Amino acid sequence: MASPATLLNLKSLIFVIFCCFANHAIAENKVMTGNKSIENQFLDLSIEELMKVEVTSASRRTQKLSEVPSAIFVITQDDIRRSGATSIPEALRMAPGVEVARIGTDKWAISIRGFNGRFADKLQVLMDGRSVYNPLFAGVQWEQQDTLMEDIERIEVIRGPNAAVWGANAVNGIINIITKKAADTQGTLLSAGGGSFEQGFFGARHGGKINDDTFYRFYAKGFTRDQMKTTLGENANDAWHNARGGFRLDHTRGIDLFTIQGDIFHNSYGDRLDKSQLSAPVIQAEASRGHNEGGNIRLRWDRTISERSAIMLQTYYDRVDYKLLTSSIFKAESFDIDFQHRFPLFDKHDLTWGANYRLYHNKVSDTELISFSPRLQTNQLLSAFIRDEITLIPEHLRFTLGSRFDHNDFTGMEIQPNARLMWTPDTKNSIWTSVSRAVRTPSRAENDIQLNARTLSTAPGLSALLPFPILAQLNGASNFNSEKLLAYELGYRHQFSPQASVDIAAFYNDYSQLRDLSAGIPSFHANFPPHLILPVGLTNKASGYTQGVETSVDWRPNERWRLQGNYSFIDMHIHSDSALKNLDPTTGSANKVSPQHQVSLRSHYDVSERLQFNLWLRYVSKVDFYQIPGYVTMDTRLSFKPVKNLELFLVGQNLFSQNHREFVSDFLPSIPTTIPRGVYAGAEWRF
Repeated sequence: MASPATLLNLKSLIFVIFCCFANHAIAENKVMTGNKSIENQFLDLSIEELMKVEVTSASRRTQKLSEVPSAIFVITQDDIRRSGATSIPEALRMAPGVEVARIGTDKWAISIRGFNGRFADKLQVLMDGRSVYNPLFAGVQWEQQDTLMEDIERIEVIRGPNAAVWGANAVNGIINIITKKAADTQGTLLSAGGGSFEQGFFGARHGGKINDDTFYRFYAKGFTRDQMKTTLGENANDAWHNARGGFRLDHTRGIDLFTIQGDIFHNSYGDRLDKSQLSAPVIQAEASRGHNEGGNIRLRWDRTISERSAIMLQTYYDRVDYKLLTSSIFKAESFDIDFQHRFPLFDKHDLTWGANYRLYHNKVSDTELISFSPRLQTNQLLSAFIRDEITLIPEHLRFTLGSRFDHNDFTGMEIQPNARLMWTPDTKNSIWTSVSRAVRTPSRAENDIQLNARTLSTAPGLSALLPFPILAQLNGASNFNSEKLLAYELGYRHQFSPQASVDIAAFYNDYSQLRDLSAGIPSFHANFPPHLILPVGLTNKASGYTQGVETSVDWRPNERWRLQGNYSFIDMHIHSDSALKNLDPTTGSANKVSPQHQVSLRSHYDVSERLQFNLWLRYVSKVDFYQIPGYVTMDTRLSFKPVKNLELFLVGQNLFSQNHREFVSDFLPSIPTTIPRGVYAGAEWRF
């Protein structure tokens, strides 16, 4: 922890800078009049108008935020800019019910409503409607999911299952990162900066038009982030270097909109492994570097026939090559085609139906830590869905019924129905409830992997009883089944005034056939050093339930000041009879991995047209499984516009302590790290 004197000096420095900028800005306040930039458009909206912002992720059609019968939260571009977040995971901390824990410089554990881990397997993540869920390990590799932060229009976060619309693995929630249309990014943008942890970054974007119907943009970005420290104060060898670029082209022809979009990227990263858990005979290397690179291209056609009738066809191709720190080389390709059609039926029915095909091809090289059998495999997913929104009482009562039908190569057909009821007694109040079924399908790893998971000789009491180390060897199971969820939700929204609102959601999730571990009969291996191998198999014998509540409050005391706060509570109960459940904290011990309480408070204040001052206070309660205490931290961002198109900014992150712990890797046993305090400055120029 930082000393009181250090904190006092830091706060004094921020205050002095703030006052200097404020005096200059107030003196020049009348110079900058007229319309605000597009990036500040949400500042001009009242809370009442913000509730009318249109979203698409909940039902795969455009709806007003206040009319969505789901627990949904929208992170706007203005929220991202004011937060000082330099990555999508950092921005997701703003949403209630979302657990974001940093493992290392390039590694995060992100989930919704529990079951967090490096590869949280019950969360579906989309980039412009393109799924980035990795079916090889069941989860999202967040270091690969990025774009120019200024190009993000909004991030829609849905807590709770939405599998009836988005299919398997949308169990505990959906995150959809939506970028701006090319027409909204005209001109040139340049940004650059650096500091302590964020050592250096740059971004460049240019947008233009070929004609009045065709707009385009190109972007490039890069950054280098410092390595973290281990809990013992040593270097974690996880410095992160990234380069990325991409383009988007939008063409309108009558009622049709055509989009082509693509990205390429390269990451260089590193890690240090805990040799006390991976001692001989598993692996000798302690620290090493790795990299991944890849790209994607997306084509989409939208035809808007009327306000209630539309057609969409989207296809994309994605390729990633990556090398893990154990010298494993993975090559993965995916192809996806998605179709949907919305149309009215009679006066009271609004029908949406669609179909999807996905092909996933991957190749894995064997190492002393991980091997797959077979090394090369291609998997396919076929699915269809139908959704009917029925207006029972116009403008007051709507009932939605739908289901998704998925067929995968591991468990065959999966049916995921959903029913939702939305009651709006007046313009200020709305109540919704839902019952949903969702499944998390097996990953290829759970079927085909052999993983030398842990060396158990350091477990309490074992070293005294046995003369040899015990190697826990995890083996995939071809009969591993899907994990099941039956979810019950209830939500309430209230508009106190045009300047204040509250959103409350409660849930009860009943899980069955959760992943669990079973121990086989140990065998002795005499090769050096002599050791015992304990085979560990996968079963579906665990179960459990979670319950909780999430609330968010939005208030604008005056036209220059906005306050946003949220609180999340979760209570988890997991039942497992396995003696090895501590080897898999993402399921058998999941109730000890999620913080029970999370609080976020944000203050956005416009001192003048030139000067903005933003504060973000967060509290996360303890994580029992990893013996991580709760922590309180604060980020701040001060921005100043000396001229209309130039913005200078100073950002402080994790200011309350020199460092703190957030999470521990549950997949590869990386040495635990601490999250440092950071300060960086930069400039953004638009012309």
